[in-house]
Amino acid sequence: MRKFLSLAAVGAGVLLAAGPLTAHHSVSGEFDANKPIKFTGKVKLVDWRNPHIYTEVETVDPDTGKSVVFKVEGAAPNTLFRAGWRKDTLKVGESVTVTGTRAKNPESPNVGQATILNEAGQRVFAGQNAAASAASE
Repeated sequence: MRKFLSLAAVGAGVLLAAGPLTAHHSVSGEFDANKPIKFTGKVKLVDWRNPHIYTEVETVDPDTGKSVVFKVEGAAPNTLFRAGWRKDTLKVGESVTVTGTRAKNPESPNVGQATILNEAGQRVFAGQNAAASAASE
């Protein structure tokens, strides 16, 4: 009976730990690798929140001439923090250049696998893959 209870407890622990993993989206599920984007704009908002930070960047759409705000997905706050970045690393109103991948949904303002460069050309925030490599440098 003890063995059964121990196995049941371990099984329950595994199931509880796996729950948050299934809630996280896949990059290829949301973003289209065949839709690269690069633009320069002004930071409107930096939102440090799990599971990713989001930076809203306003730019002008070259096709329409209208203002558009992209929601740029970054790595997890903990990953960026360990790499030396802080909530105030980017400031509202700062000019940045973003490279990344557009969302599959053409109506979505989301940009993933992104790298944000500040005015001096220094990498400030980066998507999961780039941030992970920066943390190990």
